[in-house]
Amino acid sequence: MIVLFGIIAYLLGSIPTALLIGKWFFKIDIRDYGSNNPGATNTFRVLGKKAAVIVLLIDVGKGAAAALLPTLFAVEADPLYMGLIAVIGHCFPLFAGFRGGKAIATTAGALLVANAWMFLTAYIAFFLTIALTKYVFFGSLSVGISLFIYSIMERNVEHSIIFALFSLFLLFLHRTNIRNFIDKKEPKINDKNLKNDRIDSLAKKQ
Repeated sequence: MIVLFGIIAYLLGSIPTALLIGKWFFKIDIRDYGSNNPGATNTFRVLGKKAAVIVLLIDVGKGAAAALLPTLFAVEADPLYMGLIAVIGHCFPLFAGFRGGKAIATTAGALLVANAWMFLTAYIAFFLTIALTKYVFFGSLSVGISLFIYSIMERNVEHSIIFALFSLFLLFLHRTNIRNFIDKKEPKINDKNLKNDRIDSLAKKQ
């Protein structure tokens, strides 16, 4: 039964929200634009605020829905792990050729249901890091690091192992951002050139 719900959680995470919004409403594959990432941040960068909000809410909802599965169906499973399985689905979606997003929104939904204190710890770190550095990917990496530190302070060995691996997973997902940062090509959130990646801006250039 747990395996079945794990599969359901993965399939929930595999819904490629940004890809669908891009194709249905803008007739594009968002993975061909901006940072090439099918997540809420790149959706904002390429498609604008309204599309980004929709993508963000649905991606958060995927993680929350997966984490709620044990409660809704009275299954003996940890909501956190169900939510993290959805995160894997979001990053490697079956329905989008395993080319997915970078975990942050879906992780937020999973934590919001599974452990509110973890959620607050991770996303205070996320927004604070972005405010200080102006780089979204540093904020994303801080989510894993903060969760690892939280689990150590909580003296939860199992969670410490999980979030140590999760931090490495985030490093892997953001390897292109790290490379761009080293090469001084990674844009900050206040980079004025980002507006040139908007679909309407690209259309005007053609």
